[in-house]
Amino acid sequence: MPPSTTRTTRTTRTSGPRVALVTCAPREGATTDRDLPFLRDAVAAAGADAAVVRWDDPDVDWASHDLAVIRSTWDYTWRTGEFLPWADRCAAATTLANPADVVRWNSDKRYLGELSARGVPTVATRYLPPGTEPDGLPAEHEYVVKPAAGAGARYAGRYRPGSDDAARAHIARMHAEGLTAMVQPYMPAIDSTGERALVFIGGRFLHAVAKNAVLSHGTAYDATKVAHPGVRPWTPTAAELSTAEAALATVPEASELLYARVDLVDDEDGAPRVMELELIEPNLFLGLHPASMPVVAEAIVAAARR
Repeated sequence: MPPSTTRTTRTTRTSGPRVALVTCAPREGATTDRDLPFLRDAVAAAGADAAVVRWDDPDVDWASHDLAVIRSTWDYTWRTGEFLPWADRCAAATTLANPADVVRWNSDKRYLGELSARGVPTVATRYLPPGTEPDGLPAEHEYVVKPAAGAGARYAGRYRPGSDDAARAHIARMHAEGLTAMVQPYMPAIDSTGERALVFIGGRFLHAVAKNAVLSHGTAYDATKVAHPGVRPWTPTAAELSTAEAALATVPEASELLYARVDLVDDEDGAPRVMELELIEPNLFLGLHPASMPVVAEAIVAAARR
């Protein structure tokens, strides 16, 4: 569907604040935000005039909204050069959640290096910007190559030792597109215990899910992948909560975060490590946790009234 045919949809509560729930135009092969219409209705029920709008719709008057909440701008990693300036413009016109500075910081996974430097357990990461030769690829264990700016396992590939030619070709493809490559050890525990995603609203833990491994041997790095296979509700351990909270405490403007998701995986000792912080447009898995929907809606309306 061409972007011009995507219409703003609105549920109205004229006495309350105006909230824009920000999404993107549909695209072939992209995941659909199934939570969005239900969240729109829940925000309206909580007392706001709620509209679903595209971030790149030139006809949207962002200043006419009291709050713009980035929900499913799932094309932004293809269009970072457009999206980040949009976030700045939107934040200048209204309150943006999460804040534009957080969006910019979180759009580049080099933030993992900052977390590690501050003592947060993270998956070890080496960064290869364009112009860097990919020497010394791991020879003792499996590893993952992916872009520092990416989502949904886009351009992510899993390699065995001895697969250097394929990995180098992968890195060269990213470099040709101006992308910084990341090389990380493949965390084998993800094949047995999976990955956990902990969701926070207003700085407080809301709920969690577990999901299966995304990357398998033989899947091309540029193939479309299922972002959240086998997703299911999860009760986090004390160690998982502590690690997630420590990671969020390092975020610039942490007190201004409306929502956050921390993705964790176990290391070889069974301890949780941060794989990613999702602070821009995370799937919040509200469909798996329906009791969380009104909690999120009320937090959005409270932020719009501030």
